[in-house]
Amino acid sequence: LVKREEYGNVIVDVGAGEAILRRNEKIGRESYRPNDRIRVYIKDVRREQRGPQIFLSRTAPEFMAELFKMEVPEIYDGIIEIKAVARDPGSRAKIAVISHDGSIDPVGACVGMRGSRVQAVVNELQGEKIDIIPWNEDQPTFLVNALQPAEVSKVVLDEEAGKIEVVVPEEQLSLAIGRRGQNVRLASQLTGLDIDIMTEEQESQRRQAEFELRTKLFMDNLDLDEFFAQLLVSEGFSNLEEVAYVEVDELLVIDGVDEDTAGELQARARDVLEAQNKAALDNARALGVEDSLVEFDGLTPQMLEALAKDDVKTLEDFATCADWELAGGWTTVNGERVKDDGALEPFEVSLEDAQAMIMTARVMLGWVDPTELEGDADEDDVETDGETAEEAEAYRKCGTMIILEIRKLWERLSPETRSELGFVFLRPTDPGG
Repeated sequence: LVKREEYGNVIVDVGAGEAILRRNEKIGRESYRPNDRIRVYIKDVRREQRGPQIFLSRTAPEFMAELFKMEVPEIYDGIIEIKAVARDPGSRAKIAVISHDGSIDPVGACVGMRGSRVQAVVNELQGEKIDIIPWNEDQPTFLVNALQPAEVSKVVLDEEAGKIEVVVPEEQLSLAIGRRGQNVRLASQLTGLDIDIMTEEQESQRRQAEFELRTKLFMDNLDLDEFFAQLLVSEGFSNLEEVAYVEVDELLVIDGVDEDTAGELQARARDVLEAQNKAALDNARALGVEDSLVEFDGLTPQMLEALAKDDVKTLEDFATCADWELAGGWTTVNGERVKDDGALEPFEVSLEDAQAMIMTARVMLGWVDPTELEGDADEDDVETDGETAEEAEAYRKCGTMIILEIRKLWERLSPETRSELGFVFLRPTDPGG
C-alpha cells in the first residue's frame, strides 16, 4: 500500500513496517498516489542502526519470475521451471522456461488461453513485451531460441572463452540485433554468453581473410610456396606450434608429404619458434622484466613481453593483478556490458588459469599460507556450528583481496606522494608486517 512519494522514491507500507521503492527501481515514469496498491519484489533487506531497511523493486528479473509464478499454476507447482530472465524494464524482456512433464508445453502454458496469462504479466509491467523462450541445455540451440524472432543460419561456440559467433542472413541482421542492440543484448544476458552477430557474407569474408593470413604465415616462416601453405591451412593447421609439435602422422595425410618432408617442416617450425622465443625474452628483459617473473612456471617469453608492456615486471606486480587484468572479462556499467582487455588474453588464458597463477605467485611470495588452500574439498563435508566460521573465512579472504589491491595502488604512487600521505605500507615479509 503506497503511503507517500518523496523525491521520486515511493514509501510503501508492507504491513510490518515501511519499505522504499527507489526511483531507479520503478518502471519508466510510473507514479503512484497514496493508498494505491502495487506489486513489488523485496530486493534487499539491510540491518542498520535505525532498524531493518527494506528495498523494493519492479525492475528486477526476479519480479517478472514471481509474476509468472502467480499467473501460471504449472510454475507454482514446479512442473514448469523458469531457468533465466533478462529484462529491459518497461520495454522488452526474455524469459527461458522448461517443462519437467513431457506432456506439457512450457511456452504454451505460460502464454495461456488466447494469451491471457502472459498478458496479465505484460499489463502489470506497463506493456513490457515478453518473449517466452524454450530453454535447452545445448547452448547453441538455446541461443538460437533466445534470438527469436530472428532466424539463425549457423552458430559457432567457444565454450572456454564464453564467446559465440552467430551467422544470420543479410535480411535478418537488423532483426537479430534489435533496436539499439536490444535483442542481442537480452539474448546475451539470458544465455550468459558474449554474442558476435555477423551476416553470411561477412563470415565468408572473415574466413577468407583468416585463410589468406595463415597461408602467408606458413609461406613467410617455413619458406613454402603458396600451394603447399594452402594445403596446410586446408588440413586445419593454424599456427607454427601446431606444425612443430603435432604427431608426424597428422602431417603424412597431406598429399605429397612423406616422412622426410614432415621432419623438415617440423624442424623449420621449431627453429622459427626458438628464434621468436629468444627475441621476445630479450625484449621483455629490455623492458625491465626481472628474473623472479622470468622463472615463474607457466609464462612463455611472449607472455612475459606482453606483461612488461602492461607494466607487470616483477613477481610482486604479477601477484597483485586481478584475474580479469590477465584473462580479460566483461563489466556491466549502467546496464551495458563493457569489455576489459587482459594482458594475457591474446594467449587464451582463462580466468581459472589466471586465478591459479596469481595464487601461486602469492604463495611463493609468502602472502598466502599454502596450507589454507589445502583440504577445501574435505571441509565441504564437515558440519560447522552455525555460520560463524564460514563468515570469518569469507571476511578473511575478502580482507586479503582488499589489502592486495591497496598494495597495488600504493606501489604505483610516487615517493613524494607516499611521503605526503604520512604512513608506510609494510609487506607481510617485512619485520613487524
